[in-house]
Amino acid sequence: MPSTITAKFDTRREAEMAVERLVQEFQVERTDIFVTTDGDENSAGDETAGSDNAAAEPTTESRSDAALTGKITVSVDVQDDSSAANVRAALTEFGGSPQAS
Repeated sequence: MPSTITAKFDTRREAEMAVERLVQEFQVERTDIFVTTDGDENSAGDETAGSDNAAAEPTTESRSDAALTGKITVSVDVQDDSSAANVRAALTEFGGSPQAS
């Protein structure tokens, strides 16, 4: 039965890792995956990650201009229970809490 599974992530990096797992390992079509912010504003999540954190040489300063205005939401359209189990596993692996809608 077709449904949509949604999960929210604290960082954009976690959301992107989940999307890549879905596409590369479970062959979910990118057209079935939707990435948005939890609110109306642009956001990189609730926490710094990746290039927003302090870096090694040659630059050691962390960035302070990340748009940390809310979680990142990933929604995935699924067609059957087997696909739904794979989607839930990938979303959970990277820190999301999947919910069906």
